[in-house]
Amino acid sequence: MHSPWCCVYLDKFLAMIVAIDVHYKQEEAKIVAVLFDDWTDSEARNFLIKYMPIAADYEPGAFYKRELPCLLHILEEIDLSDVNCIVVDGYVYLDDQMKKGLGAYLYDALSLPLPVIGLAKNSFRKSKEYSREVFRGSSVKPLYVTAVGVPLGEAVDCIQRMHGDFRVPTLLQQLDTKTKEP
Repeated sequence: MHSPWCCVYLDKFLAMIVAIDVHYKQEEAKIVAVLFDDWTDSEARNFLIKYMPIAADYEPGAFYKRELPCLLHILEEIDLSDVNCIVVDGYVYLDDQMKKGLGAYLYDALSLPLPVIGLAKNSFRKSKEYSREVFRGSSVKPLYVTAVGVPLGEAVDCIQRMHGDFRVPTLLQQLDTKTKEP
């Protein structure tokens, strides 16, 4: 059974969900967003692709300095009043003291208070209270979900409901593939 937040919230507002990923090549960042209507969708409404110079060098513990400008760059192309949630590749909180990760910085930077769900493939051991493991399909490796602007349990439910039989949901796998394409 799924959480009422996912269904009621989406049905009431008929808004879309946006997931964003970034891939870096030399001095350029390729940013891709997949837009979809429901957590169970198997096909995207649309994909957006943008490029920009890399904003900052990679800095351990400050990944947001490199990634946040990219996320904001592609979100400029989207009417955020039509969006009800944003999914990012990374963590919202990095530890149990709520040290901000990429998702929290994005949430703070948005002009509207939109929920942000962070989805990571690797565990960040310092985050236990604000992170949940999600097992999808027959995978024995979890995804790690964090969230701001929506209760964590409801964010987990949304990710679990996403289409696909594998660890990574269908649309997020397509997003990853498009991001890495030349």
